[in-house]
Amino acid sequence: MHLGNSMKLTYSQNWAVYNKAQAREKGLFMELLSELCKTVDEPCQEFGRPRLPMSDMMFCSAFKVYSTFSGRRFTTDMRIAKERNYITKVPHYNSIFNYLKDPRLTSILQQFIEASSLPLKAIETDFAVDSSGFTSSRYARWFSFKYGRDNVWKTWLKAHLMVGVRTNVVTSVEVTDGNSSDTPMFPDLVTRTARNFSVKEVSADKGYSSRRNYDTVKDIGGVAYIPFKSNATGKSRGSYTWMKMFHYFMCNREEFMAHYHKRSNVETVFHMIKSKFGTNLRSRNRTAQVNEILCKILCHNICVLIQEMSELGIGALK
Repeated sequence: MHLGNSMKLTYSQNWAVYNKAQAREKGLFMELLSELCKTVDEPCQEFGRPRLPMSDMMFCSAFKVYSTFSGRRFTTDMRIAKERNYITKVPHYNSIFNYLKDPRLTSILQQFIEASSLPLKAIETDFAVDSSGFTSSRYARWFSFKYGRDNVWKTWLKAHLMVGVRTNVVTSVEVTDGNSSDTPMFPDLVTRTARNFSVKEVSADKGYSSRRNYDTVKDIGGVAYIPFKSNATGKSRGSYTWMKMFHYFMCNREEFMAHYHKRSNVETVFHMIKSKFGTNLRSRNRTAQVNEILCKILCHNICVLIQEMSELGIGALK
């Protein structure tokens, strides 16, 4: 389609497949989420009031985030899940809020996110890294002596993601405070993804530009496409990869940027997550906020998997 002297690129969409995936998404979402939750080891309890099954609470926590309903309105969905034997009992909606505060959920959710990406390991070889913030309902306050008044702003957390650029599936994630730096998160995201995927390329913006990050990708057999800052030099300082990629960047800028622009897919992922599951966090407790973000990302991965099951004909979770 032409707009003046410029041409806007458009991409075809198989609407029949897309519509089919969307029409059955909720039912398949519950089925796939239930399969994940069956892998949870139930903690031992020797005394006290019997706790709700951890698998049930993992299911309800993620399903509630998927529904975007309030706790009270989500009760009907929990009853439907119980009728389909996805959970053993219908918990009170306040129990979901209480369990989200449990720090044990954090590691389980991260495992779920990685597990939900595995069916796409044969498809994804190029990846992108970036971060984005999620605002909370809590406020921070400090007094400005210069202006003689209180300053108030909402606190927020930052999600650092590594995603496959073909399907937009999240392969690794880390959640930090909003003011944390992006660069130190890069090596861990890459290393965790490399455990499950064959990583050929990793693209990221110049905020991640460092010798360590270039070497991290080289060590796993991939190539990093991270633009160099204006004050960067080609001096290796112990990193031959840095020097090599710097000269490639300077001499083959157009080719380098063609690889780098795959990074836009990670921005698409954040848009998908926030537009579907919300950019604001309802939880007030810090641990619950982290778990809520992880639930959003898990829900995104399962939705991506459902779409790819229709488009590519792949199997379910393994």
